[in-house]
Amino acid sequence: MAYTFEELKHKTIAELREIAKGVEQHEAVQGYTQMNKDHLIVSLAKALGIQHEHHTVVGLDKSDIKARIRELKTQRAAAVAAHDSAQLKVVRRTIHRLKRRIHKATV
Repeated sequence: MAYTFEELKHKTIAELREIAKGVEQHEAVQGYTQMNKDHLIVSLAKALGIQHEHHTVVGLDKSDIKARIRELKTQRAAAVAAHDSAQLKVVRRTIHRLKRRIHKATV
Protein backbone atom coordinates (compact mmCIF):
# COMPACT_ATOMS: atom_id res chain seq x y z
CA MET A 1 0.00 0.00 0.00
CA ALA A 2 1.26 3.47 -0.87
CA TYR A 3 1.43 5.91 2.02
CA THR A 4 1.81 9.66 2.17
CA PHE A 5 3.98 11.49 4.67
CA GLU A 6 0.86 12.78 6.45
CA GLU A 7 -0.62 9.29 6.75
CA LEU A 8 2.61 8.03 8.31
CA LYS A 9 2.63 10.97 10.69
CA HIS A 10 -0.84 10.09 12.02
CA LYS A 11 -0.08 6.40 12.63
CA THR A 12 0.92 4.97 15.98
CA ILE A 13 4.44 3.74 16.66
CA ALA A 14 3.15 0.13 16.61
CA GLU A 15 1.60 0.63 13.17
CA LEU A 16 4.80 2.24 11.89
CA ARG A 17 6.87 -0.68 13.15
CA GLU A 18 4.53 -3.11 11.35
CA ILE A 19 5.08 -1.19 8.12
CA ALA A 20 8.84 -1.17 8.75
CA LYS A 21 8.78 -4.93 9.29
CA GLY A 22 7.59 -5.33 5.70
CA VAL A 23 10.38 -3.09 4.37
CA GLU A 24 13.18 -4.20 6.67
CA GLN A 25 15.53 -5.12 3.79
CA HIS A 26 16.07 -1.40 3.16
CA GLU A 27 19.06 0.04 5.02
CA ALA A 28 17.12 3.14 6.19
CA VAL A 29 14.88 1.07 8.46
CA GLN A 30 17.56 -1.12 9.98
CA GLY A 31 17.01 -1.11 13.73
CA TYR A 32 13.41 0.07 13.42
CA THR A 33 12.49 -1.56 16.74
CA GLN A 34 14.79 0.87 18.56
CA MET A 35 13.69 4.05 16.74
CA ASN A 36 11.31 6.64 18.13
CA LYS A 37 8.38 7.83 16.05
CA ASP A 38 10.08 10.88 14.50
CA HIS A 39 13.10 8.92 13.32
CA LEU A 40 10.95 6.02 12.14
CA ILE A 41 8.74 8.27 10.01
CA VAL A 42 11.77 9.79 8.28
CA SER A 43 13.34 6.36 7.73
CA LEU A 44 10.13 4.87 6.35
CA ALA A 45 9.65 7.84 4.05
CA LYS A 46 13.17 7.31 2.71
CA ALA A 47 12.65 3.55 2.31
CA LEU A 48 9.27 3.95 0.59
CA GLY A 49 10.40 6.87 -1.59
CA ILE A 50 7.95 9.33 -0.06
CA GLN A 51 8.78 13.02 -0.20
CA HIS A 52 7.35 15.53 2.24
CA GLU A 53 5.06 18.09 0.60
CA HIS A 54 6.23 21.65 0.99
CA HIS A 55 3.56 24.26 1.43
CA THR A 56 3.62 27.57 -0.38
CA VAL A 57 2.20 30.98 0.44
CA VAL A 58 -0.24 32.23 -2.19
CA GLY A 59 -1.57 35.74 -2.60
CA LEU A 60 0.89 37.80 -0.55
CA ASP A 61 4.56 38.63 -0.34
CA LYS A 62 5.91 36.47 2.47
CA SER A 63 9.36 38.08 2.47
CA ASP A 64 7.89 41.55 3.09
CA ILE A 65 5.80 40.27 5.98
CA LYS A 66 8.78 38.43 7.47
CA ALA A 67 10.88 41.62 7.23
CA ARG A 68 8.12 43.53 9.02
CA ILE A 69 8.03 40.85 11.74
CA ARG A 70 11.80 41.19 12.23
CA GLU A 71 11.40 44.97 12.67
CA LEU A 72 8.60 44.41 15.16
CA LYS A 73 10.74 41.98 17.13
CA THR A 74 13.34 44.70 17.68
CA GLN A 75 10.53 47.02 18.81
CA ARG A 76 9.28 44.27 21.12
CA ALA A 77 12.73 43.93 22.68
CA ALA A 78 12.87 47.70 23.21
CA ALA A 79 9.42 47.68 24.82
CA VAL A 80 10.46 44.87 27.16
CA ALA A 81 13.61 46.74 28.13
CA ALA A 82 11.63 49.94 28.75
CA HIS A 83 8.91 48.07 30.72
CA ASP A 84 6.29 49.60 28.41
CA SER A 85 3.47 47.06 28.66
CA ALA A 86 1.05 49.00 26.46
CA GLN A 87 3.52 49.21 23.57
CA LEU A 88 4.54 45.59 24.15
CA LYS A 89 0.94 44.45 23.79
CA VAL A 90 0.48 46.39 20.54
CA VAL A 91 3.68 45.00 19.03
CA ARG A 92 2.95 41.42 20.09
CA ARG A 93 -0.58 41.53 18.64
CA THR A 94 0.76 42.95 15.38
CA ILE A 95 3.33 40.15 15.13
CA HIS A 96 0.59 37.64 15.83
CA ARG A 97 -1.70 39.08 13.16
CA LEU A 98 1.08 39.05 10.55
CA LYS A 99 1.95 35.44 11.33
CA ARG A 100 -1.72 34.47 11.05
CA ARG A 101 -1.89 36.14 7.62
CA ILE A 102 0.99 33.95 6.47
CA HIS A 103 -0.63 30.82 7.93
CA LYS A 104 -3.98 31.57 6.28
CA ALA A 105 -2.36 32.13 2.89
CA THR A 106 -0.44 28.83 3.06
CA VAL A 107 -1.68 26.00 0.82
